[in-house]
Amino acid sequence: MAGMGRGMIAPLLVLNLIMYVVVIGFASWNLNHFINGETNYPGVAGNGATFYFLVFAILAGVVGAASKLAGIHHVRSWRGDSLATSAASALIAWAITALAFGLACKEIHIGGHRGWRLR
Repeated sequence: MAGMGRGMIAPLLVLNLIMYVVVIGFASWNLNHFINGETNYPGVAGNGATFYFLVFAILAGVVGAASKLAGIHHVRSWRGDSLATSAASALIAWAITALAFGLACKEIHIGGHRGWRLR
């Protein structure tokens, strides 16, 4: 019975890892445009919370990707000590992701220029 659950965890971890890599890529691209001063570009929002949101989104993506790698290591070894390590890193990644989500809500609440894709 435990082998079936173990086999289902690996594809979900890989999918979650891919999602975190996409978050890292998109937030890095957007932060690059923000730092270069291209905030008038329609794809980059320009209010006070944008910079902080992008920084915490990148941080959440990096910590989340690292926690998924720890989870993949746990699936391969399947021991109690690797479970504790992967659970602790996943909890930290979840907390930082929740913080980035709160900043995203603040950015939406503040408002500002939205491109035609976000209207």
